[in-house]
Amino acid sequence: MTQRLVVAGGSGFLGRAVARHFTALGWEVVILSRSRPAVPTPGRWVAWDALRQGEWVRELDGAAALLNLAGRTVNCRYSAANMLEIYTSRLNSTRALGRALVSVDRPPRAWLNSSTATIYRDARDRPQDERTGELGTGFSVDVARRWEAALMEEALPHTRRVALRTAMVYGVGAGGIMETTDRVVRLGAAGAMAGGGQMVSWLHERDFCRAAQFLIEGSLEGPVNVTAPQPLPNAAFLRAYRDAWGVPFGVPSTAALIGLGAAVMGSEAELLLKSRWVVPTRLLDAGFTFEHPAWPQAIRDLVAQARREGHAGH
Repeated sequence: MTQRLVVAGGSGFLGRAVARHFTALGWEVVILSRSRPAVPTPGRWVAWDALRQGEWVRELDGAAALLNLAGRTVNCRYSAANMLEIYTSRLNSTRALGRALVSVDRPPRAWLNSSTATIYRDARDRPQDERTGELGTGFSVDVARRWEAALMEEALPHTRRVALRTAMVYGVGAGGIMETTDRVVRLGAAGAMAGGGQMVSWLHERDFCRAAQFLIEGSLEGPVNVTAPQPLPNAAFLRAYRDAWGVPFGVPSTAALIGLGAAVMGSEAELLLKSRWVVPTRLLDAGFTFEHPAWPQAIRDLVAQARREGHAGH
């Protein structure tokens, strides 16, 4: 029998990657979102407003797994209106899914819900994992805490729940982070940021999809760090990125300049300055192996893919 994966909030870059991966495995993929994916995506689209119960609930009945990727981007200014939307887009969608799972006769055996590696403190002294890591403070961390709490609100005895503490996911295609970062690197503006000592946790899109499959098929539950096993300092991260594109230099920037640039770009400096030293201890201990554990090779492979697929001009 064909297994069904329901991907809530799956119309974006990461949802498309997941849909391609599971469709290739022979799964039926159902994408729940407000509007149809703007880019051709494998699977079947079902309308969902991320709030109210409706016809979409029947897609969960008999599904093998649910993956929730819904949530407004945090790449914005933290105005009161944007902060409210960041909270509500995550909490309301997670609660709507929880209520739906309570109501169906055959709920999925696994529910993977997005969280973020930003939940940990700014760490420059030691890596942070699920067992010994220390949670941070501030708006972004509070969002993550509430998000993970919302995942656990309903009594779901037949559904194993996993909070995906995911790092920035790099891949080629519309809507991905590389659409922005490639431009900065190729313009020679990607030198060390604020000294370059802050750690960068990252993940290749293939390993996100493979980790999702591993978690669906396995037995882990609770918080899981979904990050590559080799984070590295910002200066080394950007040097490898420049090398992959053949850019010989990168203009360094101070924290003050980054703050100004973020304001101009409608973003927040925290996204670049916080040290995210996050490692995937639970995945590794459970036997997961990464196809792309090291950033220099991963970004070389991604840049080669971008050139092959005609994205090198973006």
